[in-house]
Amino acid sequence: MKLHGYFRSSAAFRVRIALNLKGLGAESVPHHLRHGEQRAPEYLCLNPQGFVPALETGGAVLRQSLSIIEYLDETRPTPPFLPAAPLDRAHVRSLALVVACDIHPINNLRVLKYLRREFGADETVIGAWYNHWIGEGFQALEVILQGDARTGAFCYGDAPGLADICLIPQVVNAANYKLDLTPYPLISGIFDRCMALPAFAGAHPSAQADAE
Repeated sequence: MKLHGYFRSSAAFRVRIALNLKGLGAESVPHHLRHGEQRAPEYLCLNPQGFVPALETGGAVLRQSLSIIEYLDETRPTPPFLPAAPLDRAHVRSLALVVACDIHPINNLRVLKYLRREFGADETVIGAWYNHWIGEGFQALEVILQGDARTGAFCYGDAPGLADICLIPQVVNAANYKLDLTPYPLISGIFDRCMALPAFAGAHPSAQADAE
């Protein structure tokens, strides 16, 4: 397998965690997003969106981090990323999608660059934008986790799964503009427990060969 990514990409971070949890190795193929390497013609042949990650496996190219993670879970079911019961699976997916659909897309690099370029946003404005959307998402997640008996040491029960895989990179991102995590004790505790695991620590941006 080849994983096309970028050390700072939180979507690629998710897939690195998933690979590590499954005990799978993948050749890392970095594309520097700030230098525009994701727009190179040869990479656009793999992923016409010009996004990372992309996973080459079995002669196919998989795109979009959640699709890749669910493929890994379906083809290598141990340890599972989703619970067995349909209602519980829907619950875990909903937690993951708060991050993957509602927080991350409006805070990723291309959006921040657009705000700077088209609207003249300075770093103070960018920081306010960034933290506002993370804060809104984290507040909702904290309430959901607090009010659900299925919350354990991790987002669901006592083993990390899909929701944790999505959440942890976003908590790391929150440090970019020094978001105060004090209002989110459950999220902070889950983060600490995840980062104590080699699968998460080894996937951290700072641990990647292309880290700067």
